[in-house]
Amino acid sequence: MSRKFQKRTLFVQKSKNSQLRRWGLLALTLVAVFYCFLFFWPVIPNTPNSNEANAFKVKINPQSSLASIGGQLKQQGILVNAFTLPIAARSFFVGAKLKPGTYLFPLGGSLGKLLLQMARGDRVRESIAIIPGMTIRQLQAIIDSHPALIHQTKGLSSKELLQALNLSYPGDEGLFFPDTYIFDPDEADITIYRRASQAMQKQLSYAWQQRDPMTPLKTPYELLILASIIEKETGKNSDRAMVAAVFVNRLSKGMMLQTDPTVIYGLGPNFDGNLRKSDLRRDNPYNTYMHKGLPPTPIAMPSQDSLMATAHPANSDVLYFVARGDGTSHFSKTLNEHELAVDRFQRKHTSTSKPQQ
Repeated sequence: MSRKFQKRTLFVQKSKNSQLRRWGLLALTLVAVFYCFLFFWPVIPNTPNSNEANAFKVKINPQSSLASIGGQLKQQGILVNAFTLPIAARSFFVGAKLKPGTYLFPLGGSLGKLLLQMARGDRVRESIAIIPGMTIRQLQAIIDSHPALIHQTKGLSSKELLQALNLSYPGDEGLFFPDTYIFDPDEADITIYRRASQAMQKQLSYAWQQRDPMTPLKTPYELLILASIIEKETGKNSDRAMVAAVFVNRLSKGMMLQTDPTVIYGLGPNFDGNLRKSDLRRDNPYNTYMHKGLPPTPIAMPSQDSLMATAHPANSDVLYFVARGDGTSHFSKTLNEHELAVDRFQRKHTSTSKPQQ
């Protein structure tokens, strides 16, 4: 090969390398410009569209595709469309990570920041807390008045609510597990009931499987009923197993439960906070001073601790208990011991005693 040809070949190679470098530099420049555009070009308006002073509120529906998300953003005022958003999302490797829900985007924000916020799921969340011992009336009042829920169950009867949840029970009391339930704004209220009822079914099933084989309780629902009574009767968690022992022992012996919370529940919303002797003589299915056995339904939402205490009562032959006045209870095996305890802890304060004969 001649030296002249070698020089020409070397020149051509250098020229090609130079062109590749230029094209590579151009590509990097375009990529940098693209990402700068995504991160710094504002697509979110500078004016809020809700009562959130420093944010722009947007809602994305569940199970939305990238194109659908782009369309929803555009419809709600974001300067993006169904074509550009999928490209931008994939360039950030978040195409499959965008989460539905209600978002508060910073005013004047960029598309890149919007996408990263949606990928993190940094959205508006609401919550409802079901407190142990809460009744269904109290729960319904909280759910019905929550401004972030879509109210589909408001005004439903107990039977209609159970039908909507595909549950078969004598009533809807006690069926919802106490916990804090997080949800997105504009979620249907039936989902709160459904999640809480499924959680209670799970906890109740576990407690029933773990129950003492000698328990007189015949069904999981009976365990739920007794657990709700224990929830209302117990001031201290450490007393639950002993309170459960009192009621289980009474059921085993065929004694009346004689527990005030069931009577109060039977009085309904007319109860004024003062339980009178005349109330104890007023006949209704929840008056355990007049009827043996368990009441027909739970009287409240029991906690997991009450469910497990009911499934595993303390190994004791106690039949009575009386409140000491400090949140704890004194337990007795005989009526005579109980009467002495009542004199000591309650009668001097003109208070009503706990289960008697």
